[in-house]
Amino acid sequence: MDSTEKLLKELTEARATVGHEDEVRRIMAARLGRLGEVRFDGLGSVLCELRGSADRPRVMLAAHMDEIGFLVKHVTKGGFLRLYPLGGWMPPVLSGQRMAVQTAGGDVPAVIGSRPPHGVPREERHIGPKLAELYADIGATSREEVAAAGVRVGDPVVPDAPFVPMRDPQTYLAKAFDDRAGCALLIELMEAFASRPHPNTLVAAATVQEEPLTERGAATSLEFAKPDVAIILEGALAEDTPDHGEDGPVRLGGGPGLSVGDDGVVLNPRLRDLVTGLAEKAGIPLQPHVLAGGHTDGMVIQQHRGGVPTVTFGVPMRYVHCHSGIIKRSDYDQTLRLIGLLIEELSAATVSRLGFAGG
Repeated sequence: MDSTEKLLKELTEARATVGHEDEVRRIMAARLGRLGEVRFDGLGSVLCELRGSADRPRVMLAAHMDEIGFLVKHVTKGGFLRLYPLGGWMPPVLSGQRMAVQTAGGDVPAVIGSRPPHGVPREERHIGPKLAELYADIGATSREEVAAAGVRVGDPVVPDAPFVPMRDPQTYLAKAFDDRAGCALLIELMEAFASRPHPNTLVAAATVQEEPLTERGAATSLEFAKPDVAIILEGALAEDTPDHGEDGPVRLGGGPGLSVGDDGVVLNPRLRDLVTGLAEKAGIPLQPHVLAGGHTDGMVIQQHRGGVPTVTFGVPMRYVHCHSGIIKRSDYDQTLRLIGLLIEELSAATVSRLGFAGG
């Protein structure tokens, strides 16, 4: 297991749902703190600045630390936990899955309740529960037992799934690659450029509370980052599975994903051409795609001050917003390499050409 694989394992196995990012925040702060002063905004985003050969342009590298999860909403008389969703869940992926309730006294194992097929009419067996009907079971039989276990209303509930190399040891299975793959890229880029020339100042921003599609941490981190250009480090939805017809625009092993548009950002065409030119010159395969029905921290960042040219890269991943997803190491490595090449190009002169002065 090399250093990158160890980092991905550490980050994905950390538990950090929306507003409860402490475990990942500690990892990010420790690694970035070796490179420069670490600061925190009022919501808990982690920020670190790395000056190159010039103060400007300021290049913001943003990755969000939070993962989808739940809060304990209510405890029933029988000791079951009703759940409040944090982020975009599809109910069918949840039934019968293991969870962990994070309490002040430590993690409490749980499982999402599921009806067995016995006694369920055959015509209803394909119908899953609604999100509001889901509950977690810690093995209790009363509210008193739940209280004795230290579980309280408001405690976070997160998937319990380990990091596992698959049959191909360069293919990884884990929870929360969205966006711990981005967090790993953020760390490795900052560590690389601590001893690598760059014509700008890099500002790392490990943000909080992206998953409810509110991008709160991105908004509050801008006061420190003050970017002239932004690079969002994310996941790209691999649509090479049977339910997508196995012929989507992004596939596992196909190289970095480049978002040309989503519900919050349409990619600056000059920035698009810069990225595609760099990829072609370096022989890095690129997978342009449009993310319909979602957006990233880029939506908020691009609107900072008079507008910030913003590009979103994604490591292709299968089964986003499920208990476990799959990525390939080759995609991760190529994404890391391409973003490094882009950072080297983002001089003051290059960034000035990304604007629209003169039409």
